Amino acid sequence: MGVDLLPVADDLARQLDAWTCWLERERRLSAHTVRAYVADVRRFLGFLAGHAGGPVGIARLAGASLAEMRAFQAHRAGDDRASRQTRARGLSALRSFVDFLDRAGVAHVPAVHALAHPKLPKKLPRPLDAASAVAVPDMAAALPETDWIGRRDRALFGLLYGCGLRLGEALALDVGAVPAGGGPLRVLGKGNKQRSVPVLAVVAAAIDAYRAACPYPAVAGTPLFLGARGKRLQPAIAEKQMRSVRTVLGLPDSATPHALRHSFATHLLAAGADLRSIQELLGHASLATTQRYTEVTASQVKAVHRAAHPRSRG
Repeated sequence: MGVDLLPVADDLARQLDAWTCWLERERRLSAHTVRAYVADVRRFLGFLAGHAGGPVGIARLAGASLAEMRAFQAHRAGDDRASRQTRARGLSALRSFVDFLDRAGVAHVPAVHALAHPKLPKKLPRPLDAASAVAVPDMAAALPETDWIGRRDRALFGLLYGCGLRLGEALALDVGAVPAGGGPLRVLGKGNKQRSVPVLAVVAAAIDAYRAACPYPAVAGTPLFLGARGKRLQPAIAEKQMRSVRTVLGLPDSATPHALRHSFATHLLAAGADLRSIQELLGHASLATTQRYTEVTASQVKAVHRAAHPRSRG
């Protein structure tokens, strides 16, 4: 049964809608993440409905037991063969939803927080090397048949690497967001947190060249990055363009738009930038998140040492 058809009582359905809006507007999560979170919660509610014998409402969710939570996780690991990452995301989604209900005074679901979080393998960021990261915007400009779209892609990918933006942050920018004369860019990130990011002259020039070539009028408040039909550029299109670029350049599958953000941080750190400054530029709430990049550079140093040291060769 599709997740959209799973039985949910009207009172809980209204709260699901309110939570979805909160994820989009307050947390500013990507559309893909929001869909995944809502699907994860609905899967659990569908499982719970099987125990309840009917649609799950707020009262039934509040009374969910730890045994039922564990049974659902076991079901996901066994029958659904969901990976640890998928189950961890599902638990994070469920905790987000019940915390939302708790803050609103709607329901308290203590069993959710008593459930152990699946242990995940440590995953390091996978940046591009400097030469590849620099090559991406130029190759992105060369591939499209339409000149202004090529200029748009150069500006977009240059902005991701030059300023360390998330793809969603860049696509949310409106005309006039990049100040004339190289002033700092004000970015609205996760949790509606604003940060100030310097814009490299080469990136500002690429944006100016794109806007000059764009056939759609640049009216204040309209999207900065536009699709072929003049609407705000969708993430799926940018991701498709990146797939084409990495194919031509021979880059690995890990070369995604987000890898340009990883590259920005890693290359700054390798050049001597301090972690606190990188944290501010990336908009990380926790320094621990930024510290992952120190492990990337350490692993790169080890790889270079193994490849270059005479005693490491057979």
